[in-house]
Amino acid sequence: MPAELTLAPRKVQLTTRSGVEISRLLPHQALRAIGAWVFLDYYGPTDQDEAMSVGAHPHVGLQTVSWLFSGEIEHRDSLESTQLISPGELNLMTAGTGIAHSEISTGSAPLLHGVQLWTVLPESARHLPPHFEHFNTIPNFEHNNLSVRLFMGTLGGHESPATRFSELVGAEMSIAENSSSTLELNPDYEYGVLNIKGDLAINGAEVPEGHLHYLPTGAKSLEARSTTGARWIFLGGKPFTEKIVMWWNFIGRSHEEIQEMRDDWNSNSSCIPAFSDLINQRIPAPEMPHLHLSPRSLQR
Repeated sequence: MPAELTLAPRKVQLTTRSGVEISRLLPHQALRAIGAWVFLDYYGPTDQDEAMSVGAHPHVGLQTVSWLFSGEIEHRDSLESTQLISPGELNLMTAGTGIAHSEISTGSAPLLHGVQLWTVLPESARHLPPHFEHFNTIPNFEHNNLSVRLFMGTLGGHESPATRFSELVGAEMSIAENSSSTLELNPDYEYGVLNIKGDLAINGAEVPEGHLHYLPTGAKSLEARSTTGARWIFLGGKPFTEKIVMWWNFIGRSHEEIQEMRDDWNSNSSCIPAFSDLINQRIPAPEMPHLHLSPRSLQR
C-alpha cells in the first residue's frame, strides 16, 4: 500500500472526435484505486464546442458515477433511459452484465465542469442485470465547518440514496476562506481528495488544483485548511481485495472474459441492445493488446 502522497494528473483526449482534453487521476502509475473507486476523470471548466460528445459505448462489470459542478449533459442508454444531469444531481449507472450509453453536453450552460468516476463491482454483484438511477436531490449538509454534498455512501450521520455494492463514500466538499476543518475518518478505509478549486492543504500538504491527495488505511482524521476557500471531491473506501482485469470500458476476471465482452460489442450482439444517441455514433472497442491480460490486485 503506498504512503500518503499527492498525484499529478495526466492529460488524455476524451474522444478523438472532439479532441477535448481532460485530466485522468485514476488509475495512476502510483495508485490503481481508492477502495472500489477505480477510475477518475476530471474535466473543465471549458466552453469548448462539443465539450462532452461521447457516442454510444459499452460498460460491463462496473458502475459509472457522473457529477457536475457546472453545465448540463444528456444521458441516454440501452435501457431506454433519457436523462439530463445538472450540477448537484447524480447519474448512477450500474452496468452489471452489460449496458451502453451516450453522454452529450447540451450547450445550454456556458461552462462544462465535472468528474466521471467508476466503481468496480464485486463478484457478488457483477452478474446483476444493468440498471440506471438519477437523483435530483442528495444529502446536502454542514459538517465540521464543511459544506457537504454526499453522492455515495454515508458520512456525518447522513446516507446517500444511491445503490452501492462496496463499503465506500463519495462527496463534494467546500470550505470558506481562512478556515480549517478536521474530518473523522474510518481507519479501515483509504481516501483521496481531488482539489477542484482554491488553495487547499490536507494534513499540512499543499494540494494544487487538479491534483489528487491520497491517504492510506490507518488514518483516523483528515485536516483541511484553506485561505482562499476551496472545493474538492472526497473519495474513500475499504480496499478492494478481488483481483480484476480492467481494459477499455470493461472489468472482468480473466483475459477470456474481456475478449468475449469486446467481441459481443463489436459484433452488435443482443447482449447489449442498440439505442439511438444524439450524434448517431457507435464507438467500437479497440484491438485487444498483443499479450495475455492477467488478473491483478488493486493493492500495490
